[in-house]
Amino acid sequence: MTKLAHRSAFTRFPEFLDFAESPWTAMLPFWPDPMFRIEHYAEDGRWVLRAELAGLDAEKNIDVTVQDRIMTIRAERQEEQRDGRRTEFRYGSLTRSVELPSRSQTDKITATYDKGILQISVPLADEKPTGHPIEIKTKTAK
Repeated sequence: MTKLAHRSAFTRFPEFLDFAESPWTAMLPFWPDPMFRIEHYAEDGRWVLRAELAGLDAEKNIDVTVQDRIMTIRAERQEEQRDGRRTEFRYGSLTRSVELPSRSQTDKITATYDKGILQISVPLADEKPTGHPIEIKTKTAK
């Protein structure tokens, strides 16, 4: 049986990210900077990114920045102190960066957080042709 592969024009190393988001990474104790799952798509003149960030306080623990069409989401999951109990939850810093489409209007980005899902909406400018026609001259045969 074959596995369907998804590819995104916005990811530079899709095969690596496929591995990094797989369940196998949970078994790697040395894995640096845990990642969180995201999905993104374009619809109705906007680019939407949704991130799974359950159990966080959006105002205190999530930060979204954009610089040079690179959007970075940083989150901090803080551990609650418990005595004598084992935990498998991951705590600490979470970071993920994605490249925005070239038509992004970064000054009009909005974000909402509901039921553990961060949703970021990026309006896209209308596509306008940037080229111009080139005159073609013909040579006459002598």
